[in-house]
Amino acid sequence: MDGQDGADGLARQLALHREQCVHCGLCVRECAFLQENGTPGAIAANRGGREPELAFACSLCGLCGAVCPPAVGLRPDRLFLAMRREAVARGRADLAPYRALLFYEKMGASRWLAGAFLPRDCDTVFFPGCALPGSRPDLLRALIAHLRRNMPRLGIVLDCCTKPSHDLGRQEYFESRFHGLRRELLARGVRNVLVACPSCHRVFRHHGHGLRVSTVYEHMEPLPRAGHPPVEVTVHDPCGAREEPAIHAAVRRLAEAGSLTVREMEHHGARTICCGEGGAAGCVRPEFARQWSRRRKEEAGNRRVVTCCAGCLGFLEPLVETSHILDLLLMPGAALAGRLRISRPPRTYLNRFFLKRWLGKMFAGCQRLR
Repeated sequence: MDGQDGADGLARQLALHREQCVHCGLCVRECAFLQENGTPGAIAANRGGREPELAFACSLCGLCGAVCPPAVGLRPDRLFLAMRREAVARGRADLAPYRALLFYEKMGASRWLAGAFLPRDCDTVFFPGCALPGSRPDLLRALIAHLRRNMPRLGIVLDCCTKPSHDLGRQEYFESRFHGLRRELLARGVRNVLVACPSCHRVFRHHGHGLRVSTVYEHMEPLPRAGHPPVEVTVHDPCGAREEPAIHAAVRRLAEAGSLTVREMEHHGARTICCGEGGAAGCVRPEFARQWSRRRKEEAGNRRVVTCCAGCLGFLEPLVETSHILDLLLMPGAALAGRLRISRPPRTYLNRFFLKRWLGKMFAGCQRLR
């Protein structure tokens, strides 16, 4: 996913894009960031004093690589991530705009909110991520109960995958935190991880060596058809799951089983567009983030948007009616009527604290990581 780490990785990425970019403009037409800065080949050839600022303005969504001609096959998001890593390693990155995001990450891995609850002989855990437990604690409780009916030895791990640090180029911190979590899980016999968050899926898939990862959507059986008339919706595929057709198919299968008719947007699947959250670009260039969100609203039209990412939902919901697929599966009436209670910060932190306490009572006597 990321190419090589450090300066050597950046040197390789710069050379690759200088030598192989054909300046066809396909990626530029899709992206406001590239429209301002030029083709990836031109950026690689002309990197200068404002490189750190340039790299942090990219959403790292990967659409540029998805539309790059197969004969060329470049992944410019890897170039910009390598730029970020070098900027951080050399102390040239201004991380002040990301204080709130990094605090959110830090709290997600803190002793107040993180914990693991593992039944005896547990080899599979559910890792719900950060956004879903905070914004929808009641739904998460219902989901855990649903999963454990079919998997009674399922464990639960509350923690942060530290993808924010990964995307900001804080590679040393990311590796120390995530690989520490991975080693703890493996040491206790865990081999399978179920996730609800596409970003967590991406981290575990590319960095969770020894752990098999899949989403809960791929394992959930369709629930009884909801008692509402058929509703036409469209699906927003998170850019973090761009290369995961199994996740795309699972979300659509569950939606259609719940009396929802899916009509695709122009950009979907492997060519999906970012919701605006990607790469934390909105912290430094909010106009680029808004460009993605507006395009998503235009493509959705008057249809409700369904997504499997709580983070994407938070960005899209102010612009267009948006539901999490789990809302529509577990609480369809309230979701379609707009009556769901969705928590916002700082309440989200309290929700996660009380969820941990609830799990502690449910798993009393089980082994814990912390």
